[in-house]
Amino acid sequence: MREFELEKHFSKWEFAARYHMTASDAQSMTVDELLEMAGDKAKDELLNCWLGYTETRGAPDLREAIADTYNVCKADNIQCFVGIEEGIYAAMRVMLNSDDHAIVVVPNYQAAETLALSICEVTGIPLLADENWRLDLDALRDAIRPNTKLVSINFPNNPTGAIPDHDTLNSLIDICRAHDIWLFSDEVYRLMEIDEEKRIPQIADIYEKGVSVNVLSKAYGLPGLRIGWAACQDKELLSSLEKYRHYMSICSSAPSERLSVIALSIKDKLLTRNRQIVFENRNKLDVFFSDYPDLFEWRHPDGGCVAYPKYLGADGVESFCHDLVETEGVLLLPASIYKSELMDTPQQHFRIGMGRHGIDEGLKVMRKFIDRRGNRL
Repeated sequence: MREFELEKHFSKWEFAARYHMTASDAQSMTVDELLEMAGDKAKDELLNCWLGYTETRGAPDLREAIADTYNVCKADNIQCFVGIEEGIYAAMRVMLNSDDHAIVVVPNYQAAETLALSICEVTGIPLLADENWRLDLDALRDAIRPNTKLVSINFPNNPTGAIPDHDTLNSLIDICRAHDIWLFSDEVYRLMEIDEEKRIPQIADIYEKGVSVNVLSKAYGLPGLRIGWAACQDKELLSSLEKYRHYMSICSSAPSERLSVIALSIKDKLLTRNRQIVFENRNKLDVFFSDYPDLFEWRHPDGGCVAYPKYLGADGVESFCHDLVETEGVLLLPASIYKSELMDTPQQHFRIGMGRHGIDEGLKVMRKFIDRRGNRL
């Protein structure tokens, strides 16, 4: 497998840059803040946590709490993992073999294609940049082979924030059902839609061969808990995922599970708070980008905590992002981080985060950098 470009870049800059302007999660909080938000009983629940092994599937009450976020899936439809990366890794290893073929949406979170490529042949299908990142269903139909086993999607998309409309989603499921194909759906940004009418159902709820993966890291803003999960109606697949996890983390941290149950008990409070932060930051980005119409092409993402504007400067986005972090300590993710081995990807975009407090200072520094360099950009 090739190096994970995003994590490689973050290993150098995430904690070294003065202004982390490309974070993909919502604003986090301290344990004390979470417990205060949850009420008096939450602290006792955490302090009485038994520091032994937990169940490989996840604690029963944790799986119940996760199942409450679904319409159809129940607790026995949930398999927990340490974060989402472990879940994606286990699912690809369980669902694919060397004789299979997979289809992956591009651009994407790199693990979606790199892990699949380490196992079998993979074809990319584009989100069309010139059509507001529309999913190309014609390309999907053309890509299907007799041995196509799985289609992998990610909506709201990282990095574009795109969400397909309901008709497109239904057509996608119809195509998968007609060809008996698994639909693997990364849904970590669900519930962070700017327009809630664009929210689409969770795939595990509406398709018998759908696998939904999610995590507390993104929309809920609690990446330090390292709790993710897969939801699926197929009990045989869930059993296989459990058995595969026996060779990985075995189980989650007991305190993390307790804190996750507490967090999910106040999920509406967390999501309301985090959506408000995204809304306020989107408005700040509106003002910033409107001041530089010749330098940036900006449009609102449909959902999520990140956006993917286009850079129009003559120096190119790679130089712009490199110089910005090297000289000013402002971290963005240039398009090269989202390159694909499957197909060409748009080259002049960059990822900027909208989910955390404190972007004002980073935008101020960006503004000074741009104004100082003037026509050299």
